[in-house]
Amino acid sequence: MKIYSRLIAISITLTFTFLLFISFLYYLAFPLEKISVLWEVKVLEVPFIIIVPILTVLFGISIGVITSIIVQKRVDYLEKNLSMIVKNQTFSDNPSFEDMVVVQDKLRELQHYIQQQTIRAQKLIEDRANDYEEKMNQVISEERNRLARELHDSVSQELFAASMLVSAVNATNTGKNEQTTRQLEQIETIIQQAQLEMRALLLHLRPVALRDKTLKEGMEQLLQELQAKVPITISYKIEDVYVNKGVEDHLFRVLQEALSNALRHAKAEVIDILCIVRDQFVILRVKDNGIGFNMEETKVDSYGMTNMKERVEEIGGHIHIVSIPNEGTKLEVRVPCIEEDRI
Repeated sequence: MKIYSRLIAISITLTFTFLLFISFLYYLAFPLEKISVLWEVKVLEVPFIIIVPILTVLFGISIGVITSIIVQKRVDYLEKNLSMIVKNQTFSDNPSFEDMVVVQDKLRELQHYIQQQTIRAQKLIEDRANDYEEKMNQVISEERNRLARELHDSVSQELFAASMLVSAVNATNTGKNEQTTRQLEQIETIIQQAQLEMRALLLHLRPVALRDKTLKEGMEQLLQELQAKVPITISYKIEDVYVNKGVEDHLFRVLQEALSNALRHAKAEVIDILCIVRDQFVILRVKDNGIGFNMEETKVDSYGMTNMKERVEEIGGHIHIVSIPNEGTKLEVRVPCIEEDRI
């Protein structure tokens, strides 16, 4: 409305000013004997001095409306194309806007520049991810082995010794005191359960990362292990995605963060995961039936949300989060698959 009202006001002002200027020149060339003549001359029973300004204003309004419509179409076209460029989507030229060929060429250059920057950012992320993964694999492997060795040599051995001691005490106490015997049996059961938990911990003591797996294999393994450990319903559809290592790592971390939020904060019972490639975009979608949250509250800017947004932006993607209290949360990430030969 600002463009419409501004152009109409400008058109009326310019038209009215032009009328006054022409009237002044006409008066200088052909002076009127009496000004009252303008009131006496009538058109359709309306004095000439009144009908001329009215027609002038109407003419100015018409010119302003037509001009504002033309300008508004071009503004909408530019806004739509800029929005597509920001999302790394390819825009299409409009043949009807022949007067905007130069602008379209500049938009095309801008899109190409953004794609180049996205490719460079993804390459940088890939190099950093490879270097980081190599160092972290070594550190994590050493730390994992150290923790597993210490847990096995200390905690596991102590639990085993405690179990043997309780068994021995329970054997010597049989028939003497039923309450004491029952309590000792409970202690022995607890220690045995702790031993089982320790064995499971030692079995799964490893870094959570893609390592030598594809993105699909890493995601599927993560979800399968989560289903085995947590009483929750998980459905997923994951396709083969071919992107560089840095993008894979960021998408995998975003999925981990989204699952962590759904389990820890949303208290979800059902989670649906989708990871596919459509129209040169990798689409990662995580939907849960948790408690949700108010999008206007500061919780949206929590560390987890901010971390996911930063990761997605680093690889030139776009993240969209929708949450409804008591209904659930849906997170969707779109990352462009830009080929390197397009640089």
